[in-house]
Amino acid sequence: MAETLILPQTKDRQAIYDSLVPQIAALVDGEPDLVANLANIAAALKEAFGFFWVGFYLTKENQLVLGPFQGPIACTRIAFNKGVCGAAYTRRETVLVPDVQQFPGHIACSSASRSEVVVPIFDQAGQVAMVLDVDSDQLNDFSEADVNGLEQVAALITPLCSVGMQ
Repeated sequence: MAETLILPQTKDRQAIYDSLVPQIAALVDGEPDLVANLANIAAALKEAFGFFWVGFYLTKENQLVLGPFQGPIACTRIAFNKGVCGAAYTRRETVLVPDVQQFPGHIACSSASRSEVVVPIFDQAGQVAMVLDVDSDQLNDFSEADVNGLEQVAALITPLCSVGMQ
């Protein structure tokens, strides 16, 4: 794949995901290095949507540990039962938060973050290997189009995750 994304000139996020997901699939196809793939995926999502923060927290040492990301510096370690990332990990489902101030136990890595969506990513054995965390500096910035699109991106990562990555 080329180093340039080809994106439709629209604000319709569904249309952007429809164009972006196959490009991400091509980007990771044949590349065995997980970190390289996660870095490029974070960059592609940031470039396509201009989100405030996009990144991954990997399951390591019985917690979530910061992985590749795009945006301001971030929390390095998150307990499985803390914040939106911990909720997505423990619930094993996507968590969409329209207003992070209203989420009990939200971890404010940046006070500029206003809304968030976190998608769990499973390894080939069905265990949560990491989460994809996307933050916006706008309230109520995410919709079902984002949930569906980010879950499609997460599904591209599962084949890259070896069993028991910890």
